[in-house]
Amino acid sequence: MEAHALHAAPPRRGGAVVLLLASLTAITPLATDMLLPGFPDMADDLHASDAGVQLSLTTYLLGQVIGQLLLGPISDSTGRRRLLIWSSGLFAVFSLLCAFASSAELLNAARVLQGVAGSAGMVLARAVVGDWYRGPEAAKRFSVLSIIFAVAPIIAPVIGGLIIHASSWRVLFIVLAVLSVLLMVAVVVGLPESLPPEKRQKGGVGPAFRAMRGLLGQRTFLGYVLTFSFANVALFAYISGSSFVFQDRYDLSETGYSLSFALTAIGVLIGGAMVGNLAAKAGLNRLLSLGVAVGVVASAAHAVVAATAGNTLVTSLVFMFLSMFAMGLIIPSVMTIGQELGRRAGGAASALIGAGQCLFGGIAAPVVGALGTDSDRPMANLMIIGFAAALLSLLALARPWRRHGEHAPTTDETAPAAAPVH
Repeated sequence: MEAHALHAAPPRRGGAVVLLLASLTAITPLATDMLLPGFPDMADDLHASDAGVQLSLTTYLLGQVIGQLLLGPISDSTGRRRLLIWSSGLFAVFSLLCAFASSAELLNAARVLQGVAGSAGMVLARAVVGDWYRGPEAAKRFSVLSIIFAVAPIIAPVIGGLIIHASSWRVLFIVLAVLSVLLMVAVVVGLPESLPPEKRQKGGVGPAFRAMRGLLGQRTFLGYVLTFSFANVALFAYISGSSFVFQDRYDLSETGYSLSFALTAIGVLIGGAMVGNLAAKAGLNRLLSLGVAVGVVASAAHAVVAATAGNTLVTSLVFMFLSMFAMGLIIPSVMTIGQELGRRAGGAASALIGAGQCLFGGIAAPVVGALGTDSDRPMANLMIIGFAAALLSLLALARPWRRHGEHAPTTDETAPAAAPVH
């Protein structure tokens, strides 16, 4: 089968469709970051500990892991569009369950289901872009996804802080339900199917899941997945711990915290824009390596200052900005490379990339709370561990100097994923 035959033609109104896909991707940062200013109030209202409230982030991410591992391969067999429609509707239902939860236990149970439904926006948006685009063109679209992914955390805590100030944290989930319904309507009206029947996995979902196992057997693909997953340990350590550090340690108001978080999240936007503009000239692996290196240096400096002189609000903001800039380089680079390496089973490839992100991030989130929120040291230490492990995975397994994923792989390179295709 020729390489060009593996990809459906992109729609003429590609820009609008990519923005819709980016909006679907943004559901996850909205469902996590809108809640951050409300964590203290949630703990009081539900009579839960800080770690117990932070567990709501972990349970949502657990649902994301389960959902992506299921929906990604299934979409290789059934197509993407129908799954997006159904999952958006279910996300609205489960968001309402969260809004009316009477205890932390009920909230966390509903958050798992919400995460399963919300996972479709992330895993299928990446798969759709991989269906339509390749190489630098794919990098441009993935950079748009990452930029929206960055804008959502910038806006979300501000919106969350305003809603909590005016009403309560429960209204946040009602807002998420409304947004999901609007996205469902947008998919019905404006998103064509990117994977036509003749390009789907044959033989049902069994071969699709076997394709995922084949991808994990590729050392290079596994290396990129682990690089991304460990980097997200740093990202979610910051997401989970920042609200307590900035509000409790630095005495910022909910609005002040939201603005500080927005300032650091701009780093993701800048990094993502660089990947979109420089992918063809600089190379995705070079940009990825730069991102991991910046993350290691910034998080190490943060941890050293936290352990010695002690950070101030200004130094914390500087280190966090650099760390988020690193994530802006890492996210679209890994997405593009990973979808290229797994292009014969795009849903399975997207599922593994996203599941690793959510699994490792979900583990990191409650660890920060358990280690203490009265200083920034636990958060800083966990971030350097994440970025350092990402660097080891990149060098030992992905080996970026070989520039994998920046060209059309040979048949041999995709053999494990190609096996289920008949």
